[in-house]
Amino acid sequence: MSLDILIFGAHADDAEIGMAGTIAKHTAAGLKVGVCDLTRAEMSSNGTVERRTEEAEQASRVLGLSCRTNLDLPDRGLYLTPEHVQAVTAEIRRHAPRMVFAPYWEDRHPDHVNCSKLVQEAVFNAKLRNYMPDMPAVQVKELYFYFINDIGPTDLIVDISEHYEQKETSLRCYRSQFELGEGVVSTPLNQGYIERVRARDSLLGQRSLIPFAEGFATITPYVVHQFGAAAQ
Repeated sequence: MSLDILIFGAHADDAEIGMAGTIAKHTAAGLKVGVCDLTRAEMSSNGTVERRTEEAEQASRVLGLSCRTNLDLPDRGLYLTPEHVQAVTAEIRRHAPRMVFAPYWEDRHPDHVNCSKLVQEAVFNAKLRNYMPDMPAVQVKELYFYFINDIGPTDLIVDISEHYEQKETSLRCYRSQFELGEGVVSTPLNQGYIERVRARDSLLGQRSLIPFAEGFATITPYVVHQFGAAAQ
């Protein structure tokens, strides 16, 4: 399936934490948006692989995703290996997205960091005709990075105020991760994490006098074709 936007995360819920509002805004505008989770999050302290898969499906429906895939790479085993780069590159070529999003390259979770590195390598390799020549080369026009646990320098923000309820609804689909209950191990995720994400998104919007925003970073400068166009 051809996509406008393809978002990579190490685990189901990464994309929702970082950019669920942006996803909802773009699907509402008619764009085809897909998410690719690299692992089944089998090393998570709470929940099961089966339950996490169900929760991801629920969140996908809330956000209006066109597709959601999983590469079945090992949780806590993501590394910059040729095999892992090939798997991510193949996913990019299958969907030929105009825009790709990945976790920011600095984060307290090593899998998020390595997911970022893998996507950067794969975006570069996807355009090389002699790399995996059995699949047509794909030139990704734009690559952006979203924030999960740690915020970094923000190069641009998206106003998600009208879609914030959808973001929180999608996050609350992951009950195994964000809710306390009998037999649940205490982790940072079930200690007010959704509330902290809300506070972060509110703070990002405050500087531009909007209720909620999600921030993104870029490696190459963001191109503005005409000043003032964004305010129209």
